Amino acid sequence: MSKRLAVLIVLSLIIVIAGGAIFLRSRQHVVEDISEVSQETEEPQKVTATVEPDLYAEAREQMVETGIIAYGIDSPEVIAVMRRVHRHLFVPEEYQRLAYENNPLPIGYGQTISQPYIVALMTQELGVKAGEKVLEIGTGSGYQAAVLGELGLEVFTIEIIEPLANEAEQRLEELGYESVYMRNADGYFGWPEEAPFDAIIVTAAPDHVPPPLLQQLKVGGVVVIPVGPVGGFQELWRITRLAQDEYQSVSLGGVRFVPLTRAGYDDP
Repeated sequence: MSKRLAVLIVLSLIIVIAGGAIFLRSRQHVVEDISEVSQETEEPQKVTATVEPDLYAEAREQMVETGIIAYGIDSPEVIAVMRRVHRHLFVPEEYQRLAYENNPLPIGYGQTISQPYIVALMTQELGVKAGEKVLEIGTGSGYQAAVLGELGLEVFTIEIIEPLANEAEQRLEELGYESVYMRNADGYFGWPEEAPFDAIIVTAAPDHVPPPLLQQLKVGGVVVIPVGPVGGFQELWRITRLAQDEYQSVSLGGVRFVPLTRAGYDDP
């Protein structure tokens, strides 16, 4: 056994023990493993949102059965919406054949579309119901926003990278998501004009929980957010606001996300 293999086995055992609800035990089940995808910074081929005959129905059903239900997602509403949203419409054309594999994929500008399992997990952990108001930080290509919109939520989503924001807004409009509202801004500061929110979901990892987001959450509301160092594994947290100045945090396990981009980033 090589030294490299031995180290990997030890690390895997540590993560399985400490990972809680998410087991980073195999390449298929690595949540947001950005080391497995290209971190391209140039503009990718634009994603078309044109709805065509459903050539991916079988692949999408397999994704739901083997990568959503088999991993422990049990919310009927979340399972149904993962069947309805066409993930291949949210990735560049060159990656569409991979859209229903249970992995993150590059969408350009150093960003990724989240692994389907982590989208389902974070959505389930929000515990929201139709008609409620949700803030999303990190729109990316718009896939998570579409999942939330499909649940009948009023979604306010923020993307700091302008080309991604413009493309996501156009895509979501073309697909008919009228209850999803887009803003190109630094998500660290949230969307104070629309606060308070029933739930907040953050799809990129800061190294601490942004205080403005906690302040924009309703009492009784939930934030689901990955927190940790750039370039390493982070912890996924569900934070519930119990009272005006009281919060309860529960770890959902180890994850790996791209870092939260802040104002002043280098626009490629």
